[in-house]
Formats: sequence, C-alpha cells, structure tokens
Amino acid sequence: MTKKQITTFFYSLAFAGVAVYLAYVKGWIFADFESISPQSAYELLQNDPKVTLLDVRTAEEFSKEHIAGATLIPVHELSQNISKLTSVKNKKIILYCHSGTRSVAASRILVENGFTPLNVTGGIIAWKAQGLSVTPY
Repeated sequence: MTKKQITTFFYSLAFAGVAVYLAYVKGWIFADFESISPQSAYELLQNDPKVTLLDVRTAEEFSKEHIAGATLIPVHELSQNISKLTSVKNKKIILYCHSGTRSVAASRILVENGFTPLNVTGGIIAWKAQGLSVTPY
C-alpha cells in the first residue's frame, strides 16, 4: 500500500466514524425510543391529557420561549431529577430541546430509567417552522 492509499484509508475511516457519531447523536441510529414530528406532538398534546411535555433546554432558553404546558428539566440535570417524573412513568413523555440533539440524549436517559419518551424531531425550531405557537415566559 502506498502512503497516499494509507492516508486515504484513514481519512475515510475518520469520516465514517464522524458520520456514525452524528447519526447516533441525532437519534437516527441505535435509538430505542420513538421520534415524532412537531405536528404529531401537537396533536398528541391536544388529544391525550395523559401526555407529559418536557423541555430539556436550559432555564435561560426556557425563559425566552417554550411550548405551553412544558415542564423544564435541563438535560444536564435530568439524571439527578428523574424522581420528579415518577408520577408519569407509565405515561408518554414528549421531549424537546432547541434542535433535537439534547432531547435525543434525554430520551436515552429516560429509556434507561424505564420511561417511554417521544422525541420531537427538530426541537422547538421545527415546532415553530410548522407554525405552532410558543409561549414567552
């Protein structure tokens, strides 16, 4: 193998690794939870009173705008505050963040603790792009 072939091989390997990592972080692969569209989340919230809405962004982001009825538990605090959700353990929990990445991480935490999360694909950005309303705090 030439030096150029070896270099090309390692660049390809690194690129593939980054692609797999990105797909994992976005929840496109190895996700043991369901992702739903903002419209599906909205309809579920309108039609099922047993659904809980969880915002996993920061308190600062939440204070600027959030989806009405959402409870805030930032993803970096979720593991320590899982007990706050025990009353809804047997119910569906819709999670969202800014763009959908943190809510994927939060969904994985909830699955590990026996919950049934539904991740909003694209987060609050996609929610607003669908014309759905948000509430200023």
